Amino acid sequence: MIPPALVTAIRDRQVILFAGAGLSRNVGLPSWGELIDEMARQLDYDPAVFTELGDYLQLAEFYKLDKTTLGTLRSWMDRTWHKDESVVDKSKAHQAIIRLNFPIIYTTNYDRWLELAFQRRDKKFVKIANVGDFPKCRPGIPEIVKLHGDFEDDDSIVLTEASYFERLSFDSPLDIKLRSDIIGKAILFIGYGLNDINIRLLLYKLHKLWSGSAHAKIRPTSYIVLTRPNAVQEKILQERGITPIIFDNDDPGVALSEFLEGLACEALGITN
Repeated sequence: MIPPALVTAIRDRQVILFAGAGLSRNVGLPSWGELIDEMARQLDYDPAVFTELGDYLQLAEFYKLDKTTLGTLRSWMDRTWHKDESVVDKSKAHQAIIRLNFPIIYTTNYDRWLELAFQRRDKKFVKIANVGDFPKCRPGIPEIVKLHGDFEDDDSIVLTEASYFERLSFDSPLDIKLRSDIIGKAILFIGYGLNDINIRLLLYKLHKLWSGSAHAKIRPTSYIVLTRPNAVQEKILQERGITPIIFDNDDPGVALSEFLEGLACEALGITN
């Protein structure tokens, strides 16, 4: 069930969308395993052997140390992930996001699917990947904020162990913007699994930001869409001010699409 308070907040444009890898899987985003196999090939390793030498972040770190840059890998990712840009036209999740007209979308994805969805519908947006993009913001124009970097800037991509450690400090200009943006607005998290320590730390940091305030009681409710019920995770989320919305389905991509389409129908009176 979609919470009525979320529907109202969407209508009032008081919700920030926070999108993770689960959204991009709707358009065929390769798995981490496929990415590591490509690193192995570029480094002349047997993929089966390479995978056993470290975890994903360590292997990405090794790749960058060996190649001195992520440029070749980034080029492969861009070509592989965006072979057919028209695929996004068929993604019900991306089309629903455009209809919902969020004022700000934060994403930890560095692919271009969100931007392509807007461009192919002739919808205006501003992409923000670093502090140099801040002056581009305009009232009424949706913002897409790339928290983990963007393909147009190799150095911005959060892929290696070192880059993840730096990202977890949450003190970059984009993090300062996030803290400002969330004041008075709800956040809707989609496409995340709670096994990701990065998103769990983010949820904790946001909770601490409000819990230390004398105005904690007026904090807007935030939400996270989960595609499996989990009593332990749900209890912890609720303690941190996040309301879980369970859309159980054997296919997480279908569950997310159904949720976003249902939210558009309820909030905006849109029919499919």
